[in-house]
Amino acid sequence: MFDDLIFALKNFRRNKVRSILSLLGIIIGVASVIVITSLSQSATKSIKDSYNSASLDIVRVSAGFMSRRRNAAITFDETFRQDLFNSVKDIKQIQYTNNMSATLAKDDLTVNATATAVEYGYFDMYGYKIEKGTDFNVSDNVTGQQKIIIGSKIADALFENQEPIGNVITLVSNNVTFSFEVCGVLAPAVASNDANDNSVFVPRGFYAKKIMPSPAASAVLVQCVSQEKSVQVADNIKSFITELTGNQYAANVSSMQAMLEQYEEVSGTVSLMLSGIAAISLLVGGIGIMNIMIVTVTERKKEIGIRKALGASPNVIRLQFLMESVIITVLGGILGIIFGIGISAIVAAVMEQSFAIQVSACFVAFCFSVGIGIIFGFSPASQAAKLNPVEALTTE
Repeated sequence: MFDDLIFALKNFRRNKVRSILSLLGIIIGVASVIVITSLSQSATKSIKDSYNSASLDIVRVSAGFMSRRRNAAITFDETFRQDLFNSVKDIKQIQYTNNMSATLAKDDLTVNATATAVEYGYFDMYGYKIEKGTDFNVSDNVTGQQKIIIGSKIADALFENQEPIGNVITLVSNNVTFSFEVCGVLAPAVASNDANDNSVFVPRGFYAKKIMPSPAASAVLVQCVSQEKSVQVADNIKSFITELTGNQYAANVSSMQAMLEQYEEVSGTVSLMLSGIAAISLLVGGIGIMNIMIVTVTERKKEIGIRKALGASPNVIRLQFLMESVIITVLGGILGIIFGIGISAIVAAVMEQSFAIQVSACFVAFCFSVGIGIIFGFSPASQAAKLNPVEALTTE
């Protein structure tokens, strides 16, 4: 078999153009499958990277629609928080938030931002890091201190080269002006599209005392005991609210983990369909290999006759030509994987996406290409094995 391998490689060297053309179909087919699956994986990874991994265990609840049959609105007050915690399993903590549009000013510099009123533990829940300064404490929330934590881009816009911590900025909301001391600056986000770089945060106690006394939350953030539980917890919360109000649309309940799982399922299905279409080019490449091997057998009839005259059995002749066909597809599969990974990396870089490769797709595409070589090379190899040595030797 080793001699057949060496002989096949020498034959490829003698027919370089033919060998390259034979390889092209396999390379294109394998590379297409790799690129399609890789781009799907990269897109999924980019979506995951755009959110802090800590947020995958969080279920978000916001107000929905009132039923026409009943005035079934829902209020996110302290009673709801306690009932929810007692009624739904696997909840670690529940955070309430409120939002308000605000204009921030420092000297002659102003920026517009969404100010989020948060409770103690909000940043730990989401895994956000404070790059400078400190987080709010329990007392800040209870007493409604006028402290503020700002995103990195807000800090750059208002303070430029100054130190923001300890400085006072002005916040204007609903034509009312407040002064806030900057107590913290969030670390720049890893993901380029993280909105928190342009956000500001104040204690919810301030919002309740100065903006809207005893406010209902605009959003409820439910942290689960683990990411794996978030999908089930979201379903249980929907059931709890439906039973509480008699209206299944009383609240919108969303889980980032559930959304990611749905996206992965859809993208996986689409990727599989596109990979199947791309694999057709492998079949076309296999047909090309069969045609070239038939030509090769015709050109080398005299060689086949000499080998048979010297005692080579049909199985030896068959293996020789089958080896040549398989080597073409093996080389094509390897080169296809290399080109596919390279193209995927370039596309991911141009699109500014995270780069990911689906190893199983590489393995399946390679095995499929080898299978193509065996299937489409078997007929020409069998034709060579069946040649009559006398007829083969007398061939011009």
